[in-house]
Amino acid sequence: MSAESIRVLIGAGFFMMLLFLRLESGRFGAAEYDEPGRPHSGLWTRLSWYLIGFALLAAIYVVHPAPHDVLFLLVGRRADVAFFGAILGLLGLAQAAAFARWRYGYLRLPPGRAYPGAAMNSIATAVIDEATFRGVLLGTLVVAGVGDGAAILIATLVYILTTRLGAPGRYPYMMLLAGGIGLACGWATLASGGIGAAIVGHAVTSFGIFVCTGHAGQVPSAGREPEEMELRERPPEGWQDARRPLVAGRGAEPRDFAELIEQSGYADRANRRPIPVRHTPGLMNWARLKGRALQGGAARRSR
Repeated sequence: MSAESIRVLIGAGFFMMLLFLRLESGRFGAAEYDEPGRPHSGLWTRLSWYLIGFALLAAIYVVHPAPHDVLFLLVGRRADVAFFGAILGLLGLAQAAAFARWRYGYLRLPPGRAYPGAAMNSIATAVIDEATFRGVLLGTLVVAGVGDGAAILIATLVYILTTRLGAPGRYPYMMLLAGGIGLACGWATLASGGIGAAIVGHAVTSFGIFVCTGHAGQVPSAGREPEEMELRERPPEGWQDARRPLVAGRGAEPRDFAELIEQSGYADRANRRPIPVRHTPGLMNWARLKGRALQGGAARRSR
């Protein structure tokens, strides 16, 4: 076996490690996109995932005998990168705004403190994903003799399976979006001769989804949004909660409107005038009185 073949096999081993790293991205809080507020999505946890991914890509770049010509691990032609990257970015922003308009009726902008983490994760994840799937995998399939269309489709399917966006309970839109990213970025990679345009389109699309929907990753199903769940817990419009506040000092807030409720129209039992009760003879009293009357009548007839 030649030294070049050994280098290719070593590169394939690093590629498999990249796939396993991508499968476990949820444990690092760096799944498809950044998810603000998740308990295990701390900055250093995500940074460790980025560093491992970049280290594996660097190892493939150094070990493989032809990372530029075979694996597309280069930016590509500048004019093509700018042209295709702009097209992919505009399409990604347009579909993100359209989805937010359809799903919520407005652009659901996230809080400002979540933007830096989302931007960092959008860029870093786009670089790792495009270098892995539209670079190493797509380039290997093309060199192996697979047609361009079939190679793009296979790389897209592997990408969807690796990101686990088709798992039960996931929102279907995210799986369709991943498929669209895979197909469009694969086409842009072959057209521009590198992964630069794919990285731009992927990063802009990911960040656009975050800005328009307020979700960096999985969009909850209908009725599971925080504001929707809060509305369900509120009383109907026009109603007021008349319950007494909880014990002071234990987190209860006073309800000012509770003291405005008027006193009931019913008087207290102690102040009500007693109503005379007329005793009605029972069945036994009626029978006793009736018996006495009959005995009296009989006695008068005997006389």
